[in-house]
This record gives sequence, C-alpha cells and structure tokens, in this order.
Amino acid sequence: MSASPPGITRGEGRPSSRSATIPSVSQTAQNFLARNLLAHLRACQEEMTALLRDLVRIESPSHDPAAQEPVFARLAAELEAAGMRTRRLPGRRFPGGKKTGGQLWAVRRERRRGNGAQLLIGHCDTVWPLGTIERMPVEIRDGRLSGPGAYDMKCGLVQGIFALRALRELGLSPEIEPAFFINSDEEIGSPESLPRIHALARRVRRVFVLEPSLGAAGDLKTRRKGSLRFTIKVFGKAAHSGLDPEKGASAIRELARVIQWLYGLADPERGVTVNVGVIAGGMRANVVAPEARAELDIRVLAGEDAARIEREVLGLVASTPGTRIEVLGGIDRPPLEPTPGNRALFAAARRRAGELGIPLGEGTAGGASDGSLTSRFTPTLDGLGALGDGAHAVHEHVVLDRIPERAALLALLLLEP
Repeated sequence: MSASPPGITRGEGRPSSRSATIPSVSQTAQNFLARNLLAHLRACQEEMTALLRDLVRIESPSHDPAAQEPVFARLAAELEAAGMRTRRLPGRRFPGGKKTGGQLWAVRRERRRGNGAQLLIGHCDTVWPLGTIERMPVEIRDGRLSGPGAYDMKCGLVQGIFALRALRELGLSPEIEPAFFINSDEEIGSPESLPRIHALARRVRRVFVLEPSLGAAGDLKTRRKGSLRFTIKVFGKAAHSGLDPEKGASAIRELARVIQWLYGLADPERGVTVNVGVIAGGMRANVVAPEARAELDIRVLAGEDAARIEREVLGLVASTPGTRIEVLGGIDRPPLEPTPGNRALFAAARRRAGELGIPLGEGTAGGASDGSLTSRFTPTLDGLGALGDGAHAVHEHVVLDRIPERAALLALLLLEP
C-alpha cells in the first residue's frame, strides 16, 4: 500500500496557475452566515453530546488494535452520513508481533477534482487502558461531559464530523475540498501513520488539527514544543566492590556523570527542558555495576535547538575508564513554529471567531501532536478541538455548550478561499 491515502493526487494541493475569481462578500453577509451556522449547530448539540458519549464509552487504547475497531466503525458510519466516502487503512504488524490499528480516510462523495484539498486530522486512540471506563464512567454534570478520552480527543472528532455535516445540510460547498484523516497511534508518537501524514501534508493546502484547545479560554495552539527521546546505555565491567574494585569499571558512575551533563542542556529562556525519567542498572550493592541505562525526554521550542541537542546527545563519549556509551533515539516530534502560513491561518481563525462573536486567543503547548509533523510542509492550525481540561488525567472533561461554537468555527475555516 502506498504511503498516501487514496483520493489526493500528487500536486493537487498546490495552487493552480489560474487565479480564482473570488466574489466580494460584505461583512454583513459573512456575519449572517456565521450566525446561521452557529444556530444550526446549537440545534444539534444534543446529537453531538450523544455521539461523544458513545465514542468515549468505546474504549480505544493505543496498544490494542482490536479494541479500536468499534470506534473506527462508528466514525466511518458518521462520516458516511455526513456525505463523505470512507476507506479503512489497515495497520501493519511490526517485528515482535505487535500490530497497529491503522487509520480512517474520508473524502467528499461529490468531490471536485482540481481545486486542491484541505485536511482535518485527529486521532481516536487514548492513553487509557481497557477497563478504565469502570472507574471513570462517562458522566454529564454541570454542563460537562467527563470520561477517558473525551477531551483528548474524541470531542474534536465529533466537532469535525458535525462541521462537515452542517456545511452539507446548509448547502455550503468549500472552495477547497475537505478530507479527514484519523489515526490510532498518535498517543505513542504516530510511528505507523507518520509516512502517510507526511505524504498528505505535502499535497494539501492547509491542515486543521482537532486536538483540544489550550486553557479555560480555549486558545489555539500556535506553538508547540518539539520532543526528543533517548535511551542511554552505559557498559562497564563487573568486579567485587570489596576485594577487587580497581578491576571493575562502574557503568553507574559514568551514567551519573552523563545525567548531570544532560541536565546542563536545559535552557528555560529558550524553552529547553530536560527530564531523565527512568534510570536502572547494577547487579548488587557489592558488585561494581557492569551496566546502567537512562531514559530521557527533552522539549524544545525551536527546530535549531532540536537539531543541535540531537547531535550533542548522539555524540556522547564515555570518560570513565573502562566504560562505553550507546545512545538510541533522537528527535521524536519537531516543534510547531509560527511560520508565515501558520500565522495567516490563525489570523483567519481570529477573524472568523469575531464573526461568531466569540473571543479567540493563542498560546504555546508543551506537548506534541501530529500538527507538529504537518507544519513542516504546509500551513497548520492546531487546537481546534474541545474546550475542557484534564488530558491524560482522571478529571478529563469537555464543556458541552462550547462544542457547537468550535464546530462552527471549523466550518467557517473550511469555507475560507
């Protein structure tokens, strides 16, 4: 199977040499369109809540492809009802027998070729293991829906589906053809879907990421930190710590030196943070440690810092006599940076939010997303999903009466020329 999902041909996302004639539309008409969309979607709030409740009840942890099948089936049915043609892209088996859940791809049935494409992207996997729903049941209380995966990010998928549905029901046809890509491995770094994401980003004109918004105000995520992941292994030589300590070479001693050096890479002013989250090694207290390892996570705001730190960590050389170092890993996700295309998309979003009568801010997120991958190739706007709180936490929830607003904002952005 090719890396790119079917339905978008090479070069289709690039602007044509002919300049399109865009009719002049008064601001009054734009405001009327926005209010009409919002009213339509507010009338759908109960349906949106019901779909979200159903999706959250279908547990879909990243490492359980079989558990993801029901949620993919439900999403495919909803997209088909919204006028999309769907195709299930199966996962593949990796060395060691592990299998991924694959992806879901959707394009409009009445799709017009030659107009370019715009991509909605989201994920249906969650960090929560099977059985979580028993101790974190789906609940609706005080205008909030809580449950595992509601905020991150099944609500964003609901908003995307209803934005497409609203456009169809109101007879509004985007100038740029919308497509929807949903993967099931984002929470573990998108290892299997990454080639398809890269291929799509090279071919579409813009990407809207349905990850949850930032903070109580629902800011969009116009910057994201990139991440680097490393496992550092140190190999030494065992010896009796009392009888022959000089005949040994302590891997733990060398690792302790390396850890101190790693923390020295942190630079808060540049947004560089370092965390050594796991250390292990040694045999017994009276044996010079022959092996030790550390696992670390580094976050950066700038791509140049990611490249520099990757070189430095991969270039580590042991200084304790008799030891050697092996480093695995590198850049896991690049940072999402404020490119000119990304800034133009945010300006459009702020203008469209004004037409809806809702404030819209921006901010920086410490976590990564698939938007960090697409932004390298095409204008990307992230954080268009739910308002709420508690990603990966027991208080995970979404604010229900804000769902129609976000769906309306997305629908208006899809109508942008």
